[in-house]
Amino acid sequence: MKRIFFSLLALGLLAGLVTTALHKKSIESTPLAQLKDRYASKAKSSVDHSMFPQLKKRFNTPQEVTAACIACHNARHTEVMHSTHWNWERTEYIEGKGIRTIGKRNALNNFCIGISGNEQSCNKCHIGFGYADAAFNFNDSLNVDCLACHDNSGTYLKAPGGAGMPDTSVDLTIVAQHVGKPQRTNCGTCHFFGGGGNNVKHGDLEKSMFDPTRDIDVHMASEGSDMQCVDCHTAEKHQMLGKMYSVSSMNRGRVECAHCHSEMPHADDVLNNHTLKVACQTCHIPTYAKVNPTKLFWDWSTAGRLKDGQPFEEKDSAGTDVYMSIKGSFVWGKNLTPDYIWFNGTASHYLIGDTLDPSRPLKLNELYGSYDDPDAKIYPVKIHRAKQIYDTEYKYLIQPKTVSTKRGDGGYWGEFDWGRAAEAGMKLVNLPYSGKYGFVQTEMYLPLNHMVSPKGKTVQCGECHTRENGRLADLGGFYLPGRNYNPWVEYLGATFLVLTLAGVLFHGSVRFIMSRRRRGS
Repeated sequence: MKRIFFSLLALGLLAGLVTTALHKKSIESTPLAQLKDRYASKAKSSVDHSMFPQLKKRFNTPQEVTAACIACHNARHTEVMHSTHWNWERTEYIEGKGIRTIGKRNALNNFCIGISGNEQSCNKCHIGFGYADAAFNFNDSLNVDCLACHDNSGTYLKAPGGAGMPDTSVDLTIVAQHVGKPQRTNCGTCHFFGGGGNNVKHGDLEKSMFDPTRDIDVHMASEGSDMQCVDCHTAEKHQMLGKMYSVSSMNRGRVECAHCHSEMPHADDVLNNHTLKVACQTCHIPTYAKVNPTKLFWDWSTAGRLKDGQPFEEKDSAGTDVYMSIKGSFVWGKNLTPDYIWFNGTASHYLIGDTLDPSRPLKLNELYGSYDDPDAKIYPVKIHRAKQIYDTEYKYLIQPKTVSTKRGDGGYWGEFDWGRAAEAGMKLVNLPYSGKYGFVQTEMYLPLNHMVSPKGKTVQCGECHTRENGRLADLGGFYLPGRNYNPWVEYLGATFLVLTLAGVLFHGSVRFIMSRRRRGS
């Protein structure tokens, strides 16, 4: 008897081990586990650039470094020179405007407004050397800055106001000997600080993303997948996937969550059905600006106040700028709930010279989509609002000259004269200035794609499917269960419930009576 008992016990333990092993194997073979395995091992370069004799010399100019790069990596510079990172414009179709060239050269924003006349400062983030004005030679391959994207030494930086030239403190030889695949530090140096400071523009791209925790971003956390920007923003011949919708209009070349996770990533079919009209980001980015605040409103009309004839700044209790004489007033926010829109991947754009209606807010980059659009989904966005200068006679936005490079050039930051800044700036973009200006309200829509939360901290059902203060309370055009109220739907639903209950009671009563009769007979 004991022998049979121990045999059965052994068989039970063996069955348990087999079941556990099979369960573990099934878990490990899931697409998510496979993705984690893919990014767990990091590729290491087999090339040590410090060993190349042509990189051991002293470089006196950054152009000499580029010449050394091109000598081995031949034709790569031509790829770069066909990229948006280099040209700062692309040819796109814009609904209602046709095929147009669009980019930083002619699309205005409501942060620093535009680059024309301000190249010395704005073009610090251009991947070239010496883009100081409109006369920059885009065909000169020696002005391609290879180090901006490929520095792995962590010491390379551009000079403030240097039109893309490296800072004088940079040892070009050291940097040239330590190059490789782009890292977050390369991308973040510009993209985390767009608009004039940390997290000013995007809200989901800021310096905490250099080394985030899992709560900040599950993809880029070092204790998680430790992904780099180029793991998603892949490139072929230096043409990178992923575009910013402040300077693009067509639904092409985008990076989608489904590229890795598929269109049906959940085990729950109810959740998978949501992906037909709800973008992944909507549930998986419940908040943004998690660590540092982002700018929500910029009022240029208040700029120009001086103290004792000098510009000044005011900060809040956290040390964040709320007023600067050169830029005006700001409103910031932190740990923010996104706004939500219908978005099909296409957009319209305000271009220099387009007329406007000053009686209503001007959408500088309207994102298209609706519930009835088969390509549209609900996306989370940050909406940045501003008051910026426009010509009250010609009714178009003014591209002011803000940066002053020499005395008397009209730069607003040197003279604090909007009239002079408007005249100088519009002359550079070859548009007339009437001499009369005002300030108009504008909006920019910035889709949120980063700061993805762990699955345990995603948006819960009741946050949207609720009648009071739901996340989607302001998003119309469709019926959302739990949010919308229709008296006829409610009446019919209650009627069906009552009829169903009555039918059940009637059926049960008949069966009870019939059974009693059968027993009585």
